[in-house]
Amino acid sequence: MDGVDAQVAVGRLSRGQIADRLAEAAELLATQGANRFRVRAYRMGAETVRRLDEDPAAILAREGLKGLIDLRNIGPSLARAIDEMVETGRWMQLERLRGGTEPEDLFRALPGVGPETARALHDHLHVDTLEALEIAAHDGRLEAVPGIGRRKTAAIRDSLAAMLARRRRRGPEDHEEPPVALLLEADAAYRRGAAEGRLRRIAPKRFNPDGEAWLPILHEDRDGWSMTALFSNTALAHELGRTHDWVVIYFGRDGGPEHQRTVVTETRGPLEGRRVVRGREAECRAHYFGEVQAASLVRSQSDRVEKR
Repeated sequence: MDGVDAQVAVGRLSRGQIADRLAEAAELLATQGANRFRVRAYRMGAETVRRLDEDPAAILAREGLKGLIDLRNIGPSLARAIDEMVETGRWMQLERLRGGTEPEDLFRALPGVGPETARALHDHLHVDTLEALEIAAHDGRLEAVPGIGRRKTAAIRDSLAAMLARRRRRGPEDHEEPPVALLLEADAAYRRGAAEGRLRRIAPKRFNPDGEAWLPILHEDRDGWSMTALFSNTALAHELGRTHDWVVIYFGRDGGPEHQRTVVTETRGPLEGRRVVRGREAECRAHYFGEVQAASLVRSQSDRVEKR
């Protein structure tokens, strides 16, 4: 057994298992009303993987993401999905399409993150991948989670960097995001479609003992971005009665990695009553009020805080 085979022999999904997951995602996307070209891409990708002479893990170990991207019908987006399956044995996108994710289990793999912290990360940040958690660790949202603080944020950030280093060596990461206006448009379209009963509904596995298909799901393309929107199904959303207010939007484009943001109704400050993209509040202020007025609002709010 050579060096590459030794690296991929244990605990990795086979080409048949990966192909089955890609095919299942295609069928779920078709059922949920996704773009037919996206559905076709997943089906063709599944057939390509099924016909390979070796498992994708071997190609990744030898050639990185480029080795998969160079295959027929496997672009950057599917290559990243396959890499996730090879590296973790899971594919969060498929679990989401099925109606069930357990990101707490994924976060508990981080040193120093126990069950309570893992639940807090998911509930307050609405993230379900390590990459999305890393973004939150750098934009200030992670530090604001109750019980986290600056020191624990730094430790989690370092652990994430180490865990994701191997994947990044295989190919570059991309943290580009849609403009807040586009996210707010998708949020409005989703909530409107849900209110009018026009969206397909899935049965989430969490907090749904009766197996009711109550969670609307929207797949759509906007300005080159592929987006999926769902109401938050976290424990905190249920506890606070916000399951029909907090909207989680997953997005990606041009084969880049999938990221996510949560849109909520702001309950305080100058944006009170408006829909806001968590972690991008400054851009939301500029979107609603314009750059000059938004800066003035921030200054006046800061002055009020200092006077207290």
